[in-house]
Amino acid sequence: MADHTFRPEIEVLSAADVPHRRHWSDADKIRTVKESFLGHRQVTATARRHGVSHSLLTIWRRQYRSGELGDETSPTFIPLTLPLKASTLMPAAAPIAPHTPRDARLENVLRNGRRLLVPSSVDPEELVRLIPVMEGP
Repeated sequence: MADHTFRPEIEVLSAADVPHRRHWSDADKIRTVKESFLGHRQVTATARRHGVSHSLLTIWRRQYRSGELGDETSPTFIPLTLPLKASTLMPAAAPIAPHTPRDARLENVLRNGRRLLVPSSVDPEELVRLIPVMEGP
């Protein structure tokens, strides 16, 4: 006896079946980008060798050229002293060293563990107003 009832086949896909995105360290990106600069027409071949798409490698190359992709040089530290005013317990404005590179950034670790990165050209008075907001109550 034949069963003439229509039963569609259903395939259930799970999110667990999809491969996870890969995360590349800056060192791996820089190494791949430098390899892609060797020789003529090496972008596609390098991308294929490392298992990344041509467009992703192109983005990495643009970031490398503009200085956004990692920094192989060690960070430059500048001396900065912020004396506290007795009346407000807020740091007073401190001069920034004149030999500071224009694109240098200052890293401030706040009491709550947050990191505040600001350009070295930031106005100290603005920074004094910003820090309490970032630290919260």
